[in-house]
Amino acid sequence: MKRRAFLTATALALVAQAGVAAAQTDISWWHAMTGANAEVVEKIASDFNASQSDYRVTPVFKGTYPETLNAGIAAFRAGQAPDIIQVFDVGTGVMMAAEGAIMPVAELLGDSFDKSAYLPGIVAYYSRPDGTMLSFPYNSSSPILYYNKDIFEKAGLDTDTPPKTWAEVWDMSRKIKESGAAPCGYTSTWLTWIHLENFAAWNDVAYATNENGLADVNAELKINEPIFVNHFQALADLASDGTFRYGGRTSEAKQIFLAGECGIFTESSGGLGDIVKSGMNYGIGQLPYDEAGNGPQNTVPGGASLWVMGGKSDETYEGVAAFFRYLSQTDVQEYLHQTSGYLPVTLEAYESTKASGFYDENPGREVPITQMMGKEPTENSKGVRLVNLPQVRDIENEEFEKMLAGQQTAQQALDAATQRGNEAIRQAVGG
Repeated sequence: MKRRAFLTATALALVAQAGVAAAQTDISWWHAMTGANAEVVEKIASDFNASQSDYRVTPVFKGTYPETLNAGIAAFRAGQAPDIIQVFDVGTGVMMAAEGAIMPVAELLGDSFDKSAYLPGIVAYYSRPDGTMLSFPYNSSSPILYYNKDIFEKAGLDTDTPPKTWAEVWDMSRKIKESGAAPCGYTSTWLTWIHLENFAAWNDVAYATNENGLADVNAELKINEPIFVNHFQALADLASDGTFRYGGRTSEAKQIFLAGECGIFTESSGGLGDIVKSGMNYGIGQLPYDEAGNGPQNTVPGGASLWVMGGKSDETYEGVAAFFRYLSQTDVQEYLHQTSGYLPVTLEAYESTKASGFYDENPGREVPITQMMGKEPTENSKGVRLVNLPQVRDIENEEFEKMLAGQQTAQQALDAATQRGNEAIRQAVGG
């Protein structure tokens, strides 16, 4: 009898456990994070899962930003879309144009959502013109300048004075290479985002007409104006003797800098985690500005946001909402910001980090925030919203690569990118 009672009790316990397991709602989160930032993703998901028993968030790495976006589009068409997908800033226009495929974050969170709690510049970038926020700004970033202090010292440069203008970057880069302090002076990730889109915003010049596409989708590129041509010709000239080294279209150049091959580096603030992890003696400076422009003005958000796909169950949406509320907690935002270098997306997390003395103890870590929030955005610096920005970036990169290979001048490259890009925009909007 005792054995039968024990078996019965055990069976009932297993049934109960199965019921609990079945009640837990699984939430898939496709992302593009690598290195130290991938570790942050895993920890945030793990901590959320441990904080409650109703939902389980499962992060799934899907490749680079463009690869993740393309995977999401393909999965949606096949009826197998994830619950949450991380889409980089460039894909914002693509996602907004497919509103039937998404669940707006403002609608998902309902009355519990207070938009005023988030950094204004970030909220505006991921919102409709009427102010409705469509996606959750998970890892917003700003492009900044990093430099290797040991290389600066070898080159006879002041280790506490990073370059502030592009002319100073070119000059210091030449000194680094000529002195033998490093094989190259300067490298950069994301030429399109840093040297076109943010170059335009930071210097308060137009990237495209119609407020860079925010006021009207029928925008035309203006990237063959003299200020852009002169900037890219300087890059091409430095590339010709190896003073500037091109790494690739996205974040490939980070490895060049981490290996100590170049002394100066422009990259997302979100790249900080890997630089800290490397043990490099590094410094941080603001994004350089061009003295021929009207800057410094303000940078525009980079990084990515989390989009919620449409057609999911009520239970899934309740779980995603719970996860986003968790992400908005001050302690979670402080961890994300202080560990990765991405911006805190809530004002409370920023103020709390500042009050803790973190920025005093870590010089330069506030730079990406002050760059974005320092001035009220102008028509040129609110951001870029083209319906096919990923395609336009590909066109720009193709022309830059020909230029850097010595096959054409900067004027020819930017004229071609402007002509080809405008044609692609017209086709995308049906014009």
